[in-house]
Amino acid sequence: MPDSENPATPVTFPPAFLWGAATSAYQIEGAVREDGRTPSIWDTFSHTPGKTAGGDHGDIAVDHYHRYREDVALMAELGLGAYRFSVSWSRVQPTGRGPAVQKGLDFYRRLVDELLSKGIQPAVTLYHWDLPQELEDAGGWPERDTAYRFAEYAQIVGEALGDRVEQWITLNEPWCSAFLGYASGVHAPGRTDPAASLRAAHHLNLAHGLGATALRSAMPARNSVAISLNSSVVRPLSQDPADLAAARRIDDLANGVFHGPLLHGAYPETLYAATASLTDWDYVLDGDLALIHQPLDALGLNYYTPSLVSAADASAKAPRADGHGSSEHSPWPAADDVAFHQTPGDRTEMGWTIDPTGLHELIMRYTREAPGLPLYITENGAAYDDKIDSDGRVHDPERVAYLHGHLSAVRRAISDGADVRGYFLWSLMDNFEWAYGYGKRFGAVYVDYATLERTPKTSAHWYARAARTGTLPDVDAV
Repeated sequence: MPDSENPATPVTFPPAFLWGAATSAYQIEGAVREDGRTPSIWDTFSHTPGKTAGGDHGDIAVDHYHRYREDVALMAELGLGAYRFSVSWSRVQPTGRGPAVQKGLDFYRRLVDELLSKGIQPAVTLYHWDLPQELEDAGGWPERDTAYRFAEYAQIVGEALGDRVEQWITLNEPWCSAFLGYASGVHAPGRTDPAASLRAAHHLNLAHGLGATALRSAMPARNSVAISLNSSVVRPLSQDPADLAAARRIDDLANGVFHGPLLHGAYPETLYAATASLTDWDYVLDGDLALIHQPLDALGLNYYTPSLVSAADASAKAPRADGHGSSEHSPWPAADDVAFHQTPGDRTEMGWTIDPTGLHELIMRYTREAPGLPLYITENGAAYDDKIDSDGRVHDPERVAYLHGHLSAVRRAISDGADVRGYFLWSLMDNFEWAYGYGKRFGAVYVDYATLERTPKTSAHWYARAARTGTLPDVDAV
């Protein structure tokens, strides 16, 4: 019986398992006009009336740019073995082309040095959705040239940090960049062109391939190059052939559009057929798939909740319960005849169903899809309406239970033969949650947005104990 199914058996992880936490640049750094940084698409989007809850933006965020030493000290107190952060492209290469701004690179050099001095492994994500605005003005991800600009940027950062950072991720959740940014418009840059979103998806794939090549040319061979995908666990509402076909359609748009070329060197033929009304994919040029399909050193998986779908009447105008924000425009190109349903169970503050079985299912899928490829859970976590109690503490038992359930699912997958080497909690601390502004708290560390004071929540102490012992404490142990 797997550990997670026997409450009397401690859930223990392999000794080398990496315990980390993750953030992204625009969500935490602030200092958006300092040391040469220029606007990204998220600066523009968040300052556009009506695009974010309460008109919130990342101008200050949680001021990590000035408080990074304090934050690294907090990571060390919590016993983290690794910290995954992203680099702001606009801070390093303000126009998205040309020479680097050394002051921008120096911030990341200082951050890496601080992490290493505390025994914390840095894991760098090159792109977490914050395209320089000038590149968007030139066409953004639907334009092929953006992929080549990304490779130039990857080379710059790889040369600056590659001697000290061994773990690299090219792109975080390219699905969100392509389809929330260019199809539904709920993320920056806020465009609603389904055909452009498919072009963007291909050019993001191409950017990964070109960027991985650039990184490897700039860094020691020992370094690991990966990508983080928010691959969906797509389940049909029934075994009716129409529902099964709907699930296949969404699986292609959520997963196959990226892991097809990345892992297998080809887009799914079913994806081509399903999107033929929008595009003939003539932007996939000779040699592109070979550039994209090169060896990965690891694969990052981000998981929050599964999807439940069925066939539907394309003329129906019911709300789309896909968990990706409210918009009259769908993030699922050529899939208006697919309905999304709320999955049963308890929910987080985001309205997402809590289902650790989906994480186990996702891990085992990629264990089959890419045998021998090391996996990392690069994001997993939950938003709750956290409050500071009268005793000055933040009690979040729901998040502790969430983490226990999902980490138990990871351990069960390892028992079932999966090569999962680490877990990065999303997120280290409360921050700017994109279009939701500051209203959704994902952090293990509470941030008072008026004073920017950091307070570790109960879940942070629970996770710290797990990281130090390699064993999951009981949910009521802290």
